[in-house]
Amino acid sequence: METPKENWVLNYFNYFTEVEEAFQRARGTGLFLLSPLDWALIEAWKNAGIPLEAVVRGIDAAFAKWRSRKIRTQMVNSLAFCTQAVMAEAEAMAGAAAPPQPVRDAPEAPFTLDELRAHLAQGAGRIQQAELADVREEVERLLAEAETHYADLQGLELRLSALEDKMIAVARASQTAEDLTRAREELDRQLRPYRGKMTAPQLQMLEKQYLDRWLLERLDLPRLSLFYLR
Repeated sequence: METPKENWVLNYFNYFTEVEEAFQRARGTGLFLLSPLDWALIEAWKNAGIPLEAVVRGIDAAFAKWRSRKIRTQMVNSLAFCTQAVMAEAEAMAGAAAPPQPVRDAPEAPFTLDELRAHLAQGAGRIQQAELADVREEVERLLAEAETHYADLQGLELRLSALEDKMIAVARASQTAEDLTRAREELDRQLRPYRGKMTAPQLQMLEKQYLDRWLLERLDLPRLSLFYLR
């Protein structure tokens, strides 16, 4: 059985790729590209602690139900279609008793030290705004100490996530009310077919992830999280 630390490493760094591949496999179209809304939803599930296994099972269950319909009016084009099934699987897994887990050594990271250094260097290089100079300097310090942080990726991720939060706050302050309103209107348009499948807290979390991604992309700021080192 996996230890909590091992489970964190395996689930965390495989989450994006595994969910994308599971959706493409269930949909039967390997070249299908996920939308910004889909990526935001994956990140919302990750941040909510939804196990990767629950997401994969939920995707399969949602498509199995869809294929069982006698009349299928349209193809499934968004992960949001799978939300209810994913949450049902997550609740089922949470209710299952967890067996005792033996202690095991933590697994190796899914990327090399050189890849981590390249990720941090690329991130620091893209932070050019004067008001984010302290963030850039902190990323550069992490880069200089990359070998030390490579031994504690979970701690490094917490620091990088905090720096991302600061960039998002600066990016939000630089936008006009009209810009933010248009972004929310676009999110609402994409979400409209799926609102009935989500609870209010789920919608709130998804909106935050979507707008955070939109803000960083608008200012051409990097994603520092190790979640994006893949």
